[in-house]
Amino acid sequence: MNTIDLLRYPIGTPQISEIISSEDLVKWISIIVDFPEKLRVLTQNLSEEQLDTVYRKDGWTIRQVVHHCYDSHHNSYTRFKWSLTEDTPLIKAYDEKKWAELNDSKQAPIALSINSLIALHAKWGYLLKEMTPSDFKKTFIHPDGDEHVSLAENTGIYAWHCEHHFAHIFQLLKRKNWI
Repeated sequence: MNTIDLLRYPIGTPQISEIISSEDLVKWISIIVDFPEKLRVLTQNLSEEQLDTVYRKDGWTIRQVVHHCYDSHHNSYTRFKWSLTEDTPLIKAYDEKKWAELNDSKQAPIALSINSLIALHAKWGYLLKEMTPSDFKKTFIHPDGDEHVSLAENTGIYAWHCEHHFAHIFQLLKRKNWI
């Protein structure tokens, strides 16, 4: 991987096996549950200037990354609820780049999204821990390519998403000697 790819994908791209074990799910659920507190601790002492620093050229600021995590995870939680209550729903995609350019993503205090992530992930974690093996086999259809995504696969994708964006911020803080 070249330097730009390493900055864009600091932990690599998602690698979700076709066979997902119960151990995989337990690990991924733990990552999802623990993410908001890890993110809160990582960002709690950052100045406004630091929050408005991009993690890579042409990338988002730390502030935008934090707000993106809430937006994305809120959408994912809704997809879980649809999939558990409807038969293979076609989900609504959203333009994450355009959402990141809205004023709430570019200017709002990150505490709004951190606090929302804490509540969302507590509820999402509760839901995930109570799901049965057959629940994790349920799917939704993503409109980009009509891709069928199982809830087990989506759990892995969002565990990766948590670690992916945490790494964006963590590596920037290390490069800048802010931690």
